[in-house]
Amino acid sequence: MGCNSPRHLAKSHLGHTAREPGAAANTASASKVIKYDALSTTDIFFLVAVETAGAWNQLSVELIQELGRRIAAVTGDMTETVFLFQ
Repeated sequence: MGCNSPRHLAKSHLGHTAREPGAAANTASASKVIKYDALSTTDIFFLVAVETAGAWNQLSVELIQELGRRIAAVTGDMTETVFLFQ
């Protein structure tokens, strides 16, 4: 398990993070996917990136939504996804 901590409020990120929420998380996750590409032949690799101020990368949002749908299908509680995002 790795941890990447891009400084989304750093001057170098402000241009794109001001226009696109989650831009620093998306950029960081893309570089991690490239870095750990060799793992895909032996392991399941899924990156979850969340910025300090709360922005999530798109793949993380999709993962949590899918987990929420699957949990709700078992429990019958349609608010499961909301709880996962809290």
